[in-house]
Amino acid sequence: MRLFLAKRFATLVATLIGASLVIFVVLEVLPGSAAEMLMGADASPEAVEALARKLGLDRPAPERYLDWVAGMLVGELGNSYAYQSPVAPLIAERFALTVPLAVISMLLTAALALLVGVYAASRHNRLGDVGMMGLTQVGIAIPNFWFAILLILLFAVNLRWFSAGGFPGWAGGVGPALKALVLPAVALAVVQAAILARITRSAVLEILREDFVRTARAKGLTQRATLWRHVLRNAMIPVLTVMGLQFANLLAGTIVVENVFYLPGLGRLIFQSIANRDLIVVRNCVMLLAAMVVIVNFVVDVLYAAIDPRIKASDV
Repeated sequence: MRLFLAKRFATLVATLIGASLVIFVVLEVLPGSAAEMLMGADASPEAVEALARKLGLDRPAPERYLDWVAGMLVGELGNSYAYQSPVAPLIAERFALTVPLAVISMLLTAALALLVGVYAASRHNRLGDVGMMGLTQVGIAIPNFWFAILLILLFAVNLRWFSAGGFPGWAGGVGPALKALVLPAVALAVVQAAILARITRSAVLEILREDFVRTARAKGLTQRATLWRHVLRNAMIPVLTVMGLQFANLLAGTIVVENVFYLPGLGRLIFQSIANRDLIVVRNCVMLLAAMVVIVNFVVDVLYAAIDPRIKASDV
């Protein structure tokens, strides 16, 4: 298993380096400098050149790239052009909302998907299976932002159980903060749960055909005990793969939902920074999201090694 994890860690490092190169090239090396974007099309060449010197954009690209990477390693991400403040605390403040929102959404996704997927598989080709798969098909077809608007109309405007948007902050108490994240989390979780439920059903059905399942039933185990103790664990490998990708998508895909609910999270910061042409914030936010995706995939690989005994046996 050590060799397996060493290979995956080397892949993680190589992927982060490749992602940083792509992000840097796209935002800072391709035609059209940040100084020109900040000054606008009507700015004089002298003003653009002066701003480029002030921002350090006149230095060679390799030097700027190495400075950026070195700064990321020690947490120094530079200063925002639009906010006139350090980027690191700005991102950390928004990250404190986006990560809990993604975690709550992922927990809802996993709970709903496992329950629906196992239930549907246990009633294969019967009414319960057909009904649940029909609901998941509807869930896949619903856009997150449209479902978020429906939730606001029902639970905020009509029933008035939740607020229509905004975030009171963690300093105001955990309860009010979590309450403000309920509707956004549900809006994010519905589509992901529908996709994961269908994959869970397929994985469980495949394991149900194995000989050890018939042996477990022959020894007197109930169908429920067989499903949850033996079948689900063996079916979790493909499910974990999708869960890892979905959590990464939740981290990176909150831009629309955060704007619908007016949440001051990382997605909204990226949206505002793009509108303000604040490329240094965009660059660091995109790199952070790319790093989270890579790290989540590495964690999934570690879980593989813990669940699948074949990985342990293959490492000599």
